[in-house]
Amino acid sequence: MKNTLVVLFLITFNFSTFGQEKKVSNYKYIIVPENFAFLKQKDQYQTSSLTKFLLKKNGFTVVLDSEEYPQALRDNPCKALSANVVDMSSMFKTAVFIELKNCSKKVVYTTKEGTSKLKDYKKSFHEAIRGAHANMSAIKYVALSNSAEIEAIQKHGVDVPLTSNKVEVLPIIVEKLSVNNAVTEIKTLYAQPNENGFQLINLKPAVVFLILKTNIKDVFIISDKNGVLYKKGTNWIAEFYENGALVEKKYQLKF
Repeated sequence: MKNTLVVLFLITFNFSTFGQEKKVSNYKYIIVPENFAFLKQKDQYQTSSLTKFLLKKNGFTVVLDSEEYPQALRDNPCKALSANVVDMSSMFKTAVFIELKNCSKKVVYTTKEGTSKLKDYKKSFHEAIRGAHANMSAIKYVALSNSAEIEAIQKHGVDVPLTSNKVEVLPIIVEKLSVNNAVTEIKTLYAQPNENGFQLINLKPAVVFLILKTNIKDVFIISDKNGVLYKKGTNWIAEFYENGALVEKKYQLKF
């Protein structure tokens, strides 16, 4: 019976693309721990040094947590994101991803997994970390140096603070995905399990959807809305009715 209901849901909805809001955060600095939690020694296999080196390619000022911080960062630690390499390895492969947290310990960005099947630990971790970092090619530090640039950013819905009678140099992180020669931004939601499915939360954190499991793989019913959530390629599509109109939104999910 559940299968029949879900199939009817899918027939009712029309598939189409949907523009997403921008994901922008203001940071210039990234702090990398000298000793990641899954390793026993400081900078073991040069994992911290490699992570610092790679993130500098994105234009950030990167420091190890054991190094002296720039004065601006000492004055305000919340100007930095903390980078962490998370180990998801199994006995068959090395697998890691890189996550960035703000000073409130909230995750603001997570890469896809980087993997390696090399037997040598150092080479394997280096290949996996480089693979994870490769997903961050569109994450850049950009200093806005004139009012025209700032006004252009504001017109596109980005909240950029200005100082009175001065132009402030502002760092931004923008995650962009190119689809059919157009640029879209995909929001990320984080799944927290409950009795019959999951609640999906954003970075505020706030609950965006409550979803129920079905007997069909990668298909969920959105219980708090008249809708369905299903996987399409690497993204998840939420389709539901709002004020009598069909709405479609695209997300990345982290289970």
